Amino acid sequence: MADMKELGVGIGWRPEIADAVEALPGVDWVEVVAENICAGHLPESLARLRARGVTVVPHGVSLGLGGADRPDAGRLAALAGKAESLGAPLVTEHIAFVRAGGPLTATPLLEAGHLLPVPRTWDALDVLCENVRIAQDALPVPLALENIAALVSWPDEELTEGQFLAELVERTGVRLLVDVANLHTNRVNRGEDPAEALAALPVEALAYVHVAGGLERDGVWHDTHAHPVSRPVLDILADLASRVSPPGVLLERDDRFPAPEELAAELDAIRTTLTSASTRRNTGAVDAEPPARSRPLLIGAGARVSGDPMPVPVPVPVPAPEHVPATSSVPAPAQTPTPPPAPGPAPDPAPAPPGAAPAARTAVPVPRTAAPDAARQRVGVAEVALLSALVAGTPAPEGFDVRRLGVQRRALAAKRADVVAKVAPELPDILGEDYRPAFLSYARNRPMTDGYRHDALDFVEGLLVAGRPEDPAARERLTAWWRERAGVRPPGPAARLGHRIRTALGRV
Repeated sequence: MADMKELGVGIGWRPEIADAVEALPGVDWVEVVAENICAGHLPESLARLRARGVTVVPHGVSLGLGGADRPDAGRLAALAGKAESLGAPLVTEHIAFVRAGGPLTATPLLEAGHLLPVPRTWDALDVLCENVRIAQDALPVPLALENIAALVSWPDEELTEGQFLAELVERTGVRLLVDVANLHTNRVNRGEDPAEALAALPVEALAYVHVAGGLERDGVWHDTHAHPVSRPVLDILADLASRVSPPGVLLERDDRFPAPEELAAELDAIRTTLTSASTRRNTGAVDAEPPARSRPLLIGAGARVSGDPMPVPVPVPVPAPEHVPATSSVPAPAQTPTPPPAPGPAPDPAPAPPGAAPAARTAVPVPRTAAPDAARQRVGVAEVALLSALVAGTPAPEGFDVRRLGVQRRALAAKRADVVAKVAPELPDILGEDYRPAFLSYARNRPMTDGYRHDALDFVEGLLVAGRPEDPAARERLTAWWRERAGVRPPGPAARLGHRIRTALGRV
């Protein structure tokens, strides 16, 4: 795998802090949310940064490569065009699904409006790998994928985070964007040890690193990107940087933007952490990372393997991490299951007893194949059941923590309210303090199906159908807003009746 471009230390570019980003000292590069820009029509601030020689990397959030469907060709073409217009050395996306349903599962298409974790199963891995290869073929530059934060855990997972990522890289050659804040989130919320994940990573695939802030509430860590970076997150960065020199590290901030001086101080803390870790690595204060091919990788069906087969140890139980707060009520991580056995009469060896050397079995090279349609359907059914419980009020799928699903459901609705307020700022202005409770009530059983702007129109249509708001002047303003954007007359009695019928049928 060729070396990645050295990026240095950077910050996420956002319109709200555009001037601050331009003025911050020592910013080597920036990252921009790909869906927030248009190829050929860059914001002036980004154009000035590019003219200064600052690298700009597009960071996608809507491909949904972990979804059961193959990636949308239009979305891929748009991302490719933005990478070319920015002269970017790579593009990045997430190991996540963002929508579910549709023809594959014969269910309504649902949008999450957020990144949701894929199940760490062999089926999901097969689907993800094929989707990644499709994306790689469509993009003009290398692709890197980010591990995400999660509030919920899938039941009956078959791989750990590190095993899943290592196998993904082995099969596809994709780069990794390691978010150390997300590793901390998953330590608190899912009982996963960041050191275990880092130890399993193929570090030669590292493209760059994300660092971000959050906060803990009632034993749950919320990856807000709206709070200062915490010491535990910097400690995970130090652990990673003591193993390998990251080609780049980027500070993310998406809300509650602080003064430029605070952003500069956070960047300085990142630089200090990297310098200290580099000293430890170069002086031999930590064990050197073994060569990539000497690290054991779990090879499953459909894996692409180069060279001779290598022995793969049978995984042994991973001890529960020590950093989960006592008040968390997060269950300790289950023992790591063994991968499915290769076809043949001989059974897999049992896990070695504690203290004994693990038994080994030989990985057989398997030609690159597409994910079976049956695997896509199984993944699709599982993902639509979870997403429907989160956004459409259906019962929780078996095996999930109902309390955690409630936390995730409320978080998704809150994010929808926040984003709709940004894409349609007139609505909070018209509705005042009533905006948020009204939107959260609307979102409780009304899933998003066509993006945030359409979501805003549906929300306002529902208010008008119900004869709200009660204030005539506000209702008149809301009607004018809706008419201007919907391009049709406000809903009359017949339209209101039809709306009620469609809503009732949709709920059935």
